[in-house]
Amino acid sequence: MRDEEWIMVRRPTVADLWNPCFSDSTSRPLKVIFNEPAKYWTDALPVGNGRLGAMIWGGVASELIQLNEDTLWTGVPGDYTNPNAPYALSEIRKLVDSGEFAEATAAAAKLVGNPADVYQLLGDIKLEFDDSHLSYDKETYQRELDLDNATVQIKYTVDGVEFSREHFASNPDQVMVTKISGTKPGSVSFTVYLDSKLDHHCKTNGESQVILEGHCPEKRIPPQVYADDKPKGIQFSAVLDLKISKGNGIVHILDDSKLRVEGSDWAILFLVASSSFDGPFTKPSDSKKDPTSDSLNVLKSISNLSYVDLYAHHLDDYQNLFRRVSLQFSKSSRSVVCLKKNQDGRVPTTAERIKSFQMDEDPYLVELLFQFGRYLLISSSRPGTQVANLQGIWNKDLEPKWDSAPHLNINLEMNYWPSLPCNLSECQEPLFDFLSSLSVNGRKTAEVNYETSGWVVHHKSDIWAKSSADAGDVDWALWPMGGAWLCVHLWEHYTYTMDIDFLKDKAYPLLKGCGIFLLDWLIEGKGGYLETNPSTSPEHDFIAPDGNRASVSYSSTMDMAIIKEVFSVIVSAAEVLDKNEDDLVKRVRKAQSRLYPTKVAKDGSIMEWAGTRFSGP
Repeated sequence: MRDEEWIMVRRPTVADLWNPCFSDSTSRPLKVIFNEPAKYWTDALPVGNGRLGAMIWGGVASELIQLNEDTLWTGVPGDYTNPNAPYALSEIRKLVDSGEFAEATAAAAKLVGNPADVYQLLGDIKLEFDDSHLSYDKETYQRELDLDNATVQIKYTVDGVEFSREHFASNPDQVMVTKISGTKPGSVSFTVYLDSKLDHHCKTNGESQVILEGHCPEKRIPPQVYADDKPKGIQFSAVLDLKISKGNGIVHILDDSKLRVEGSDWAILFLVASSSFDGPFTKPSDSKKDPTSDSLNVLKSISNLSYVDLYAHHLDDYQNLFRRVSLQFSKSSRSVVCLKKNQDGRVPTTAERIKSFQMDEDPYLVELLFQFGRYLLISSSRPGTQVANLQGIWNKDLEPKWDSAPHLNINLEMNYWPSLPCNLSECQEPLFDFLSSLSVNGRKTAEVNYETSGWVVHHKSDIWAKSSADAGDVDWALWPMGGAWLCVHLWEHYTYTMDIDFLKDKAYPLLKGCGIFLLDWLIEGKGGYLETNPSTSPEHDFIAPDGNRASVSYSSTMDMAIIKEVFSVIVSAAEVLDKNEDDLVKRVRKAQSRLYPTKVAKDGSIMEWAGTRFSGP
């Protein structure tokens, strides 16, 4: 070929580069597999598009698909200030300075506030099949989540007919799709309807739609009866649209709220949902959004798309994120055995693999767990959605407990561990948007509660960007380092993407406000060091010198480590942005050398509190 001749070569796509496993890929698919329907919520399989989520149980005679939408929360925008806080703060600091740590802990209860609002569930899609499904062949049942295509599939056989259901949640088309089919023509018959634990009503719309309309409580614990017919909580709507095969099948309307399919070859369910939430600073009663109209418009936008089209859009969008990273551990003769079929010819279920891991470590299971974490993040956090809570977007309760993810729990949620090392930087955008909202309320909290400048956020927040200390035990609720800890993600995102505009326009203004608060929050203590007082180490306490148990002291190592890191980030960001001469940067540099040092015990361990004996959680 002559030098002047050129051949245009297309840029490799993600699919070209994707190589999740070795040559024996068929024996180690990225699938979560069960051989029976879910018995508990934690056994159901999650799908999500960042905003809409569903837990699919995989029942045979009846199916339950539990739905979530990320803006459904209790409450309204709140006031996160406490004018009495400065007086309590002064008292606490005096008690800490005098070594009365137990008394300081008791007094610190005056600084905790009202409980954060809680995440709600949208409702359920309920499917009821013919009685013949009660006698399905249990040996043929399989329920699986394929992480590579973000699809849940259920298969089983009834009287020689194989039935299958496919579920996926599309981000580009903002719809959750379910396809039900059978290998025998005219074998698909069922009743479908919507339900919810929230106050709601259902109605059919035309011959193939069910509309559910409802509202979230205005208060976290709602009254038994509303005073009027116009509740002021977030309003929502879900619309279920049904399509069946041409030629075979008929649809009946039951009770003006249910759809009955009879004798179809296949059926496809489309679920869309919207709410009246219009940002953390807008009261639901002031929102101009019409959830039902918005939902119907989404359905209208996809009305000309086939199931194949929708699935192709979903797959292209999802795999563009998921297939950026593959993880491969070296294969051994022992680990291959774990994925061989059982004596009955079945591939081992995920539960069986977990159980056998105790005796024979299966590196492929570790790969599956790693990729499952990435799957959950992609499915619960996308540009334009709300920040994921402790369980992503999946929740089944109206008043969930702490361990059921009712809140945006900052000191855990911020970890977002799959994001940066796994090249899912887009999935962090909701966190950064949320930080901007937190900084608005956090300025008011800092000014009124602590008489400081800048902005502050505590341990727990909600969709309304709550910035003050939550109601609860002091050992976790009183922790004004939440915003500072989250700010570290801003710098990590920049160092990963090298997006200078992000650093200049989004990250540095937030870092600046956080740094100003920390400088004001620090006070000069014994020995001339800059210290934090009061100071906690969330969910830990200690035995004070007088033998009493306490959780409030000064300059916990956790506090100081976070402050040191934030200050270091501010200095580094200033160098990039040529802001070394800014007053803030000069103040930070001056303060760095005066921060309370990390203390090391005689046994070489780091001491969380100076002069105290650690007790633990």
